[in-house]
Amino acid sequence: MEKKYYDAIVVGAGHAGVEAALSLARTNNKTLLLTLSLDAIAFLACNPSIGGTAKGQLVSEIDALGGEMGVNADKATIQLRMLNRGKGIAVQSLRAQADKNLYHIFMKQTLENTENLDIKQAEAKEILTKDNKVVGLITTQGEEFECKSIIVCSGVYLNSRIFVGDYNEAIGPNNFKPSNNFTKSLIDLGLEIRRFKTGTPMRVHSDSIDYSVLEIQKGEDNIQLFSFLNEGKKPNNIKDCYLAYTNETTHELIRNNLEKFPMYSGEIVGVGPRYCPSIETKIMRFSDKERHQLFIEPESLNTKEVYIQGFSTSAPVYLQEQMLHSLKGFENAKIMRDAYAIEYDCINSLQLLPTLEYKNVSGLYFAGQVNGTSGYEEAASQGLIAGINANLKMKNKEPLILSRSDAYIGVLIDDLVTKGTNEPYRMMTSRAEYRLVLRQDNADLRLTEIGRNVGLVTDERYEIFTNKKQQIETLTKELNTLIKADKLNPFLEKLGENNVESSVSVYNLIKRNNVTLQNISEYFNLFKNYSPTIIEEVNTTVKYEGYIKKQKEQIESAKKQEDMILDKDFDYSKILGLRLEAIQKLNEIKPLNIGQASRISGISPADINVLIVYLKTKK
Repeated sequence: MEKKYYDAIVVGAGHAGVEAALSLARTNNKTLLLTLSLDAIAFLACNPSIGGTAKGQLVSEIDALGGEMGVNADKATIQLRMLNRGKGIAVQSLRAQADKNLYHIFMKQTLENTENLDIKQAEAKEILTKDNKVVGLITTQGEEFECKSIIVCSGVYLNSRIFVGDYNEAIGPNNFKPSNNFTKSLIDLGLEIRRFKTGTPMRVHSDSIDYSVLEIQKGEDNIQLFSFLNEGKKPNNIKDCYLAYTNETTHELIRNNLEKFPMYSGEIVGVGPRYCPSIETKIMRFSDKERHQLFIEPESLNTKEVYIQGFSTSAPVYLQEQMLHSLKGFENAKIMRDAYAIEYDCINSLQLLPTLEYKNVSGLYFAGQVNGTSGYEEAASQGLIAGINANLKMKNKEPLILSRSDAYIGVLIDDLVTKGTNEPYRMMTSRAEYRLVLRQDNADLRLTEIGRNVGLVTDERYEIFTNKKQQIETLTKELNTLIKADKLNPFLEKLGENNVESSVSVYNLIKRNNVTLQNISEYFNLFKNYSPTIIEEVNTTVKYEGYIKKQKEQIESAKKQEDMILDKDFDYSKILGLRLEAIQKLNEIKPLNIGQASRISGISPADINVLIVYLKTKK
C-alpha cells in the first residue's frame, strides 16, 4: 500500500484534537486528523456546557491565542451566565449552556473548511519511530502514513470500559467505538500507562420533569461573550436551566445499596475525579450534608433530553430510576439514557516536557485527557499548545512555554509536567497564584500578541485587539477629569459615601468602595464613546491597582528563579548536598529552571539552595 505524507498527524478529534489540528493547518502544515467516528468530532460527551469556574478563563485564553473553542461556543450558546458574581473579579468566570448537537456540527464544518487539513475516520494502531524520532503511523486497517509530528489526543477512548451496576462493556462514551489497539504502541515507546475513571449522569425526558417545583436559573443579557471577536454582541439566551436537590431518601437508597455500585464492589480500579465525583462518592464522602445541589441542563434545541449535572453514577439501572424518582420534581421522570462510569488508559504527564512533547521521542506530543486531565476546556488548552509547539519545532523556532504568570494554561501545563497528577486533574482558580492578573476579561491583553507571533491571530482579530488597547489608554488618561464638589456630593450620598469639600478626579473616585467607573459614567453622562467592556476593564485596573501592583512584584520576584536555567540533560547525582529523593525527582522530571524545580513535590528549600549555589559556582 502506498504511503501518504503529512507534516503532522493528530490522533483523536475531541476538544484537544480539533484545536491541535486547526493550529497546525492554519500555520501551513499539511495535517491529518484521525477520528474513530466523524460523529464524535468535538462531541460534548458529558455536560452540555462550555466554561465555568476557571474553565471560562481557559476558553478566553484559547480564543486570545487564536484557537477555536470560544468562537464555536458563542455560535452554539443557548444560555450564558457569569459565575461568582458575588465574589471578587479574579474568580468570576463565564459559563455557556451549549447546544451539544450544534457545537459538534459547527466545529466539524470549521474543520472541513480549513485548508491543509484532511479528516479521516480510522483507528491509530502504531506510532513509527526511527532514532527516537517520529516518522509515521499505521492504522488498524493497515494504512501507513509518513509524518514529522504526531499529537495524541485520544481522550477517554483508550481501552475504555463502561460500568452500569454489575454490567460492563468495552465501549467508549455514548456507545462510540473504543480504541483497543493503541495503548500497546505507547507502552512500547516507554510511556507509563495509568487507569483513570470518570462518569456521566442519566439523560431524562424534559416533559417528564415537574419544573414548577424547581429553582429557575436564567441567562444574562448584558454580558461579554467568550470570543473577543464578538465584542458588543448579545448572547443567545434561549433556554432556562434549573436547580434541584438530593434529599435523605436519595442518600438512604445509596447507603443501603452500596455493594451494587462498581466503585464500592471493587470492579472499578480506575482513579476517579476528586472535584467532580459520582453522587455515591459525594454521599459517602460528605455524610454530614443533608442535600447536594443538582443542575438541570437542556442538551439541545432539537431534543428533549435533559442532563442532570451532579448526579453521575455507576448504579444498576433499576436503582438509577429509584434514585431519580426520589428527587423533588422528578417523581415521574423518564430516563432516556442511563448513567454510567467509564474507565480508560492515560499516561503519566511527568514524562512530558512543558511543550507537551514526550521526553523520549522527538516529535511526539500528548494533549487532553490522555494526560490525566478532565474537562473539555483543559483538553482544548493542551491541544492548542501542543499544536503550536509541534509547528514551531518543525520550523526550527523556539517553543512556546506559557508561565504561571502568563495564563491559566501555563498553570495547567506546569502542574501536569512538574507535579503530575494521580487523579483526573481539573483547573480551579485556587490553583493560580496570580489569578488577579489572569482574569477572563484581560486574556486578550495578555496573550493576543503571543498568538500573533506564532501565526494564529488573524488580521481581523489583531485589529480588534489594537483598537481595544488604544481605547483603554485613551480612557485611562481621561480619568484625570475633575468633578466639582457641589455636583459630586449628591452622587456620593446616593451611594452611601462621604461628601467632599473640593473637586475630585474620576481616577480617585474609583478607589472608593461603592463607586465604579460604570456608575460615574451613567450619573454624569461621561465617557459615552467607550463600550461597556472598555469601561469595565479600566475600572478593574484602577480599583484593584494596589493589589495588582503587589501581584506583579511577586511575579517579578518569581521570574528571577525562572531565569536560572538548568541543563535538561544534567545528572543530578553529581551535585553534592542534594538529598536522595531530590536527586530521583530532579532526574525524573528534568526541570528547565530553578523555578520549575522548586515546584516539584518533594523538593525542599534546602535542595533549591544547593542548586542555586551549584549554578553560581559553574558561572
